[in-house]
Amino acid sequence: MVYGKYRESRNASWETLIELGVNSLPVMPLDLCKQVGIKVYKNSDIGLLSETQIGLSFYHNGSFRIIIDDKQIVTRRRFTLAHELGHIVLGHLLVDTPQGRTFDISKTETEHQANVFASRLLAPACVLWGINAHTTEQIASVCNISYEAAKIRSERMEILYKRGKFLTSPLEQQVYKQFENYIKNNRL
Repeated sequence: MVYGKYRESRNASWETLIELGVNSLPVMPLDLCKQVGIKVYKNSDIGLLSETQIGLSFYHNGSFRIIIDDKQIVTRRRFTLAHELGHIVLGHLLVDTPQGRTFDISKTETEHQANVFASRLLAPACVLWGINAHTTEQIASVCNISYEAAKIRSERMEILYKRGKFLTSPLEQQVYKQFENYIKNNRL
C-alpha cells in the first residue's frame, strides 16, 4: 500500500475516535454506527449477502447502510463492521454502489484501506502502547478482536515499538489524551 493511502486510513480512524468521543477499549463499532446514523442490518433478517460475503456497505435512499453476516463469530463481526464503516468514512461508496467484504479478502486498494481503518480503529497503537500491550493474546483480549487480527496488529506494534514511533502526530496525541484515564487504569 502506498504510504499516503495508509496514512489517510490511519488518520481517518484517529479522527473517528476523536470526533465520536471514544475513550476506552474495546471500541464498539455498532455504537459508532448508531451515533452517526448508519443503519446496520443482520443478514439473517434480510438475506442480501452472497455466500462469500461477510459484510456489505452502501448508500441508499438518503442513508448509509451496512449488512453483516451475523453467523460469524463476534470478533469477526466487529472487525467486519469496522471495515465497512471504514469504506463509508473513507468515501469509497457511491450512491447505490455497494462495497462488500468477502471470505476471500481481495487486496484491492480500497479493501486494504478499509482493513487499515478497522484495525487502527479497534486497536489504536498509541493506546496499546500506553497500556503496554505487546502479545497477540493481550491485544485480542483488550480489543475484543480475533486472534488473527490481533496477530497482525501485534506484528505491526513490534515494528512501532522498535522504532519508538508513538505520539508523533497531533491526531495521535489527541487520541492518547482522550484515552488517558483508560490507559492509567488498565496498564498491563
